[in-house]
Amino acid sequence: EAIAVGTIAARQDQDHLVTAYRDHGHALAVGLPTKNVMAELMGKATGVAGGRGGSMHMADKDKRFWGGYGIVGAHLTLGVGFALAEQYKGTDGASLCYFGDGATNIGYFHESLNLAGVWDLPIVFICENNKYGMGTAVEKASAAPQMVDKAKAYKIPAKQVDGMDVIAVYEATQKALAACRKGKGPQFLEMLTYRYEGHSIGDRTKYRSTTELDKWRDEKDPIATLQKRLLEEHGVTEAELIAIGKDVQHEVEEAVRFSNESPLPGFDTLYDHIYPANGEVN
Repeated sequence: EAIAVGTIAARQDQDHLVTAYRDHGHALAVGLPTKNVMAELMGKATGVAGGRGGSMHMADKDKRFWGGYGIVGAHLTLGVGFALAEQYKGTDGASLCYFGDGATNIGYFHESLNLAGVWDLPIVFICENNKYGMGTAVEKASAAPQMVDKAKAYKIPAKQVDGMDVIAVYEATQKALAACRKGKGPQFLEMLTYRYEGHSIGDRTKYRSTTELDKWRDEKDPIATLQKRLLEEHGVTEAELIAIGKDVQHEVEEAVRFSNESPLPGFDTLYDHIYPANGEVN
């Protein structure tokens, strides 16, 4: 989530955003209401996609958040398309495209980076490298375990960033977007991060040690890191942090209550949002 928060804080309203199936943090960071995000997770009619998108398909066209995408790597082509559109129109808009380390082994990844490089498109490729593709370590699945090396093969400027530090993420994204707006072509950020939980609810994470997990939690947790910086460098008090925590807890509890009380979508909505109405996508 430090990656979602930091990158989206650096974007401007005209910028497009498309991500993979881990999209909850992005949905909240672009400003979608917590209660409607929660309702979508529960498949309720009050969800951001009317209960039809579910966990992997949060989206909001007004915010240019084109959503989570369930097909690994395929959405990189969309990210490139949005960048091409902005270049064609002559705007200073850019595209932010998120994906995991596992997607870098997919053909769409290489096609997208190649085309973006050939046409100097204004896109920031954001690789969320959490060290594992499902249960397989990066080193066992990729001949180039440093994702930046793959970008450099297409002559795209690439940088590794501490993806567990929201400030580092923000600053790196600001610089990358600025380069895009100056016509310097695509940029690539490899965000070094970690997944605390399993890939899915049935994943017991036996492919990694508890020592490894504890080390990341104890030394790199993004919330603890930010709290420490606020206390030591910005004069924020412990009481203020506690108050923020209580506000967040209340907001989440209210979102759960709202979602539990919301209805499921009716059968009459099954074909909604499939075809455009009167020439406009509804």
